[in-house]
Amino acid sequence: MSEEHGHGHHEHHGHDEHHGHREQGHSHEHHSHEEDKTLKIKEKTLWKAGTFVFAALFVITLLMNGGIDLGNIGSGGSNGGGNAPAPTVPSVTGNIVIELEDSDPVLGDSGAEITIVEFSDFQCPFCQRAADGAVAEFKQSDYFKKGDVKLIFKHFPLSSIHPFAQKAAEASECANRQDKFWEMHDIIFANQRSLDDASLKNYAGQIGLDTGKFNKCLDGNEAADKVASDLKQATDAGGRGTPYFVLINKDGDTAAVSGAQPWVNFEAAIKSLQ
Repeated sequence: MSEEHGHGHHEHHGHDEHHGHREQGHSHEHHSHEEDKTLKIKEKTLWKAGTFVFAALFVITLLMNGGIDLGNIGSGGSNGGGNAPAPTVPSVTGNIVIELEDSDPVLGDSGAEITIVEFSDFQCPFCQRAADGAVAEFKQSDYFKKGDVKLIFKHFPLSSIHPFAQKAAEASECANRQDKFWEMHDIIFANQRSLDDASLKNYAGQIGLDTGKFNKCLDGNEAADKVASDLKQATDAGGRGTPYFVLINKDGDTAAVSGAQPWVNFEAAIKSLQ
């Protein structure tokens, strides 16, 4: 939930008046130029400080809107709080093309009429929020249980602000080669602050992978091409930040949902494609 901060800025100009002695029947008033100069410098400094605080609060508000935006990539990649925006019905377009591969991890019936393609970053706090929120709700929905909608996971690592995202993505693909993508997906998001190579190898052992094969895959960058391909598809599909979702029906009509949106927004998108 975005917060609006009202800033009242009041300028107060003070003048010290000094009354001197009377000479020839005239009263003389003296103004201290040094004090005026000091006041102006202090006012200028306060104005700059206020501007900086306002800009910082504006950036925080952007980050709390539910996703990391590549357009504001310098604003930070730290964990953020707040709620997602209110539900909206996304516009349906017919020009988002995504290559779906047999090796892509799938949740749901492969013959589902509608596919949700999730482009995600394992180090992104908003992606974790989506995993714990909308994706978890999807798995509890009738759309999933009845086989009407499936979800496909693709990678969108923002390596410039999330230095561990690339190897985490590769680790999940190495696990996918042993048919345990979703187990790795879950343990990575549950331990998002520990994504160095040693930790990833430890997680592989915890979920029962053949660690020899996994370590060879991870150390040899064997899944790097897959991650790079997904990343290109994400940007080609109009993704500007993470997480980013594209919904596709059997006719090829598409709708996009950007950010860690509530499940109700996905339901609106699904209905728009039926």
